[in-house]
Amino acid sequence: MTLDRFRPLADRALGPFVSAARMTGLSPNGVSVIAFLLAVAAGGVYGVATRDPLLYLLGAVLVFANGWLDLVDGALARELDVASSGGDLLDHVLDRYADIAIIVGLAAGIDRWALGIAAVTGVLMTSYLGTQAQAVGLDRVYGGVLGRADRLALVGVVTGIAAFVQAQPAGLSLVGWLLVVFALVGHLTAVQRFYHSMRALD
Repeated sequence: MTLDRFRPLADRALGPFVSAARMTGLSPNGVSVIAFLLAVAAGGVYGVATRDPLLYLLGAVLVFANGWLDLVDGALARELDVASSGGDLLDHVLDRYADIAIIVGLAAGIDRWALGIAAVTGVLMTSYLGTQAQAVGLDRVYGGVLGRADRLALVGVVTGIAAFVQAQPAGLSLVGWLLVVFALVGHLTAVQRFYHSMRALD
């Protein structure tokens, strides 16, 4: 299900955005910081979106922008030939804080903290297993049922729908069910990545 397999296709569409970033003098790290701030803004919007469901639509736009800029920063670093371990570390740290901000905002908005904790731990363990594989000498792992690109796409689509549809199947809002998916599938993805990494180390 992972969207990361389409990364080469996305890379080809990044040209105009990379050019725009170069024209404005933005560095790859600057793009990473902007992407992070958009995620924080999305989390803040989600936290109050139940007051006006149309705010979910704004949150969806901010999440999609965060995801797109998360691709732009790497492409810009390669274009400028300034890719570095420090930039990679900054990008990953900001991505994790971005994930936390978005999920905490979603959980706060519907007052479902237990679901939020389950979801955020699933997301963080998925990301941890992806990079820990690299730390033990394997290639970085992007696969599994639910990678970061998939998560951002789901957040954007589901919250965009939630702006217009306030259905509560089985007594849980669409956002609540999204957190359930992140909790269950996030931990499943982490286990998948762990399993494949252990097999590769044998």
